Amino acid sequence: MGRRVFIGLTALGALGVAVGGQVQNFLSNAAGSGLGGVLPFGDRFRIYSITNTYPKISRSAYRLEVSGLVERPMTFTLDDLEAMPATTFKKTFQCVTGWKVPDVEWHGVQLSHILETVGVKPEGAFLTFESYDGSDTETLTIDQAHLPDVIVAYQMLGAPVTREHGGPVRLYVAPMFGYKSLKWLSAIRVVTELAPGFWEQNGYPVNAWLDGSTGANNPDPGLT
Repeated sequence: MGRRVFIGLTALGALGVAVGGQVQNFLSNAAGSGLGGVLPFGDRFRIYSITNTYPKISRSAYRLEVSGLVERPMTFTLDDLEAMPATTFKKTFQCVTGWKVPDVEWHGVQLSHILETVGVKPEGAFLTFESYDGSDTETLTIDQAHLPDVIVAYQMLGAPVTREHGGPVRLYVAPMFGYKSLKWLSAIRVVTELAPGFWEQNGYPVNAWLDGSTGANNPDPGLT
């Protein structure tokens, strides 16, 4: 694609953000998915990867390790997660860079249920999350982890979470910007001190509340 065409489409994409989803969807269809990570088109996911690769984890090989300040450290298979009480809801997925996808259906197990299963010790105050990509990390407070729309997701959009979207299992933190919803979830650790995640170490807020979310009105003291 030539430089003039690229600049023109970028400008039109920005206009679409301002005037609505119909323009954005038209531009997405016109330009194709190959530019999805570059142009600000609406109502479509942009696929990001810190490592420029997508870890490949088979269903049978998947393991989620939960450890740290817990009574019963455990490692869960995908079958284990699917056997737990499930929750399903639709939420808008919003990236901190401005694009969003409305009414995405998510399905998985509430993070609070996993924490109840392993038993968090009284001194456990934060959670850290690790990814199969070996680079991405995230963090939540214990209170944030117990919100009902914070889940360990193994389905989205009515199907198993794809490799590109962070499957077979990813974190989904509905009331926060998308970078908090860590892909290719491999480990959860309960700790005593805040450990800023990858994006927080690169300048993003630790508290990534979306406007209008319940948590945004009650931010945790000492966190920004």
